Amino acid sequence: MSTMSDSLVIARRNLIRMTRIPEMVLFGLVQPVMFVILFTYVFGGSMKIGNSTDPDVYKNFLMAGIFAQTVTFATAGAGAGIAEDMHKGLIDRFRSLPMARGAVLTGRTFADLVQTTLTLVVLAVVALIVGWRPGFADSTNIGKILGGFGLLLLLGYAFTWIGALIGLSVRTPEAATSGGLIWLFPVTFISNAFVDSSQMTPWLRHIAEWNPFSATVQACRQLFGDPGLSRSGAWPMQHPVWASLIYSALIIVVFRTLAVRKYRSAAA
Repeated sequence: MSTMSDSLVIARRNLIRMTRIPEMVLFGLVQPVMFVILFTYVFGGSMKIGNSTDPDVYKNFLMAGIFAQTVTFATAGAGAGIAEDMHKGLIDRFRSLPMARGAVLTGRTFADLVQTTLTLVVLAVVALIVGWRPGFADSTNIGKILGGFGLLLLLGYAFTWIGALIGLSVRTPEAATSGGLIWLFPVTFISNAFVDSSQMTPWLRHIAEWNPFSATVQACRQLFGDPGLSRSGAWPMQHPVWASLIYSALIIVVFRTLAVRKYRSAAA
């Protein structure tokens, strides 16, 4: 309970900081909105989903991928924020206080989760404006839609722990930003987020199908009732909801353990 209390105090500190730097939140909202508009109107009509090149089909296919990309790109911000606190010596001040060691990182990831939730809400509204229509958008299946967004937030939270480890492992916030983005591009693009993975070469398709990112995208398409579900026999594509939950839980357990261990040695 004391660890949770300390984590909430740190989370509150980071949320207050966000409100005092509104441009940071604003820029975090603008980027995913740009992705929605650009991908929808630039690639819509040129991508083949199933046997259709209908822009509306691709529009509905795309949104699960854009949502997943948005929550995972928050990783770079988490890493940069922790690296900045390290660089300014703030972590050493926290270390001198009678508080749980893991609370600093947990509080930071909680605050990032709140910001990611806000971004996802705005993004969903923009998606509806440009024509995204969940296939199960009625009162009896609203739970499936909320479940899809829950999986997205869980994936985003899991990836922030990767960002936390990167932020503790570099010397400057700039390096944390670069390091937090470099690995995200292959993870998000070698997946089923923006293209039908069945059209990839065999070796690349296998990587995409076992990608944790792809599992969450597939699960969201299933829960949202969107087109473009992979017909692959790979287990994550056949059981995407369970695969998404398992992948996210494993990432949290592994990278939280590594990040807290790194925090103790880095702050020593």
